[in-house]
Amino acid sequence: MEQEQAPERRNNNRVLLIVALFLVLLGINGILFYMNQQKSKQNEQLAADIKVKDTKLEEQIKQYEALKADFERQSQELQGMGLANDSLEAKIASVNADLLKLRSFRAGSFSLADQKRYQQRAQNFERQLRQKDDEIAQLKKDNEMLFTETQTLKERQNKLTDTLGTIARSNQELSEKVAIASRLQAENIRVGVVNRRNKEAQDEDNEFKAKRVEKIKVTFNLSRNDVAPKETKLIMMRLLEPDGSALYNLSTGGGTFLIDGNEAFYTAKQEIVYDNTRQPVQFVYAKGNEYKTGPHTVELYADGYLIGKTTFTLK
Repeated sequence: MEQEQAPERRNNNRVLLIVALFLVLLGINGILFYMNQQKSKQNEQLAADIKVKDTKLEEQIKQYEALKADFERQSQELQGMGLANDSLEAKIASVNADLLKLRSFRAGSFSLADQKRYQQRAQNFERQLRQKDDEIAQLKKDNEMLFTETQTLKERQNKLTDTLGTIARSNQELSEKVAIASRLQAENIRVGVVNRRNKEAQDEDNEFKAKRVEKIKVTFNLSRNDVAPKETKLIMMRLLEPDGSALYNLSTGGGTFLIDGNEAFYTAKQEIVYDNTRQPVQFVYAKGNEYKTGPHTVELYADGYLIGKTTFTLK
């Protein structure tokens, strides 16, 4: 009987062992399930935290990009007004440096401390940005006032310039009239000839024999002119031969001068002090060889303009 009960006990023990093992495994599986559940929740929370951090990082990057754009706008506005601002360029460089650091953060590595630090820096930049906007607005206002004042001054200057131009033209016209009025005039122009014996001959018709002429003598008076200043005047005489060429000899005082801007030869010249007394002036010219036959012309000049003219004939 005892031998029959022993196998039965062994079977019962085996069943108990199996049940115990099952319960242990069941407990282990429960623990593992719980741990997996907790880990899953932790992973979900971690993923959520990373997503939040990444969202904060993206928002911070966008905020700095906006700050950079605003600072660059301010820089362009100042440049448009012809102004330079080194401190503004330094701010743009600082914002660029912060942007570079923000973009270097790996996913989920943007900590709360980082968020706080960059948010404070962004707020500081925004405060500086507002201050600079206020300064630029005041500069624009000042520039508009200055532009208005400048336009007013330009209008006044233009009016003054027009007035001065009118006065200058009037003065120029008056000066031209005075210059014309003050021109000297030669009157009573007479031509005579001197022969080899130093005898002078004159003719009412101004006709002389060429072979007997040694010198040509021209006399005249300077007419009265109350406008002309009493000063030294340079009188030029041109003696033109029948072909129109002027007699001149550098050794006897001939040379060149300007008539209406063109160079011309003169036969003789002399300086006189005009005294408004109808003073007489005389030229005596010796050619040194025979004169050509035909009509000759005497032209008298002062200050580059013609003051008198006459003709004579050598036969």
